[in-house]
Amino acid sequence: MQVRLTDVISLPVSNRFAEIEAAVRSFRWRPEVQTVEISSPQRLAPYSLALEAEVVPRGDEAIASGRLVILYNPEGDPTWAGTTRFVSYAQADVEFEMAADPMLADVAWLWLLDSLRHAGADHRAPSGTVTAMTSRSFGKIDSTPARAEIEIRCSWTAADDDVFTRHIAAWQDFLCQLAGLEPLTEGVTSLGRRSWGAQ
Repeated sequence: MQVRLTDVISLPVSNRFAEIEAAVRSFRWRPEVQTVEISSPQRLAPYSLALEAEVVPRGDEAIASGRLVILYNPEGDPTWAGTTRFVSYAQADVEFEMAADPMLADVAWLWLLDSLRHAGADHRAPSGTVTAMTSRSFGKIDSTPARAEIEIRCSWTAADDDVFTRHIAAWQDFLCQLAGLEPLTEGVTSLGRRSWGAQ
């Protein structure tokens, strides 16, 4: 289901936040990306909205998911170095060998930065953590396949408050790369999970 934004709060919002809402409302998502509006945090900024997304190629089960929260403080926030902060959580299942690769965290972080750069999303103060997790079953449930997944929690501040759609496009490309899909943004190279072991 594609995102359809309603009023996030009942009080009048600034023109700038209305522009953010409009940018999200008009964004054209890839057909593999299903999005919906969810409740946004109310204490982190005067204005906020949040999206939840799943990457579901060809009607299959979701192979990656994420949440994107957009925070807006018209007075600015010194910890953000700006007025608009994007906060993201993304998760995807990966091959077991991929999760064990010590370079996975560095590559996943570069995926985010490359997505922002190639989308033309000028930004400041990026930060985040990358976590790879693996699990194996033993004993009576040792027939359960080994599982691995990667989680990325990150945030950045928009330095170009007039082109919010570029940040949304960058996040979409980042989420699709985690899912192993080819990015649509020109110049971004996917290291699909199937080719990881050959790198």
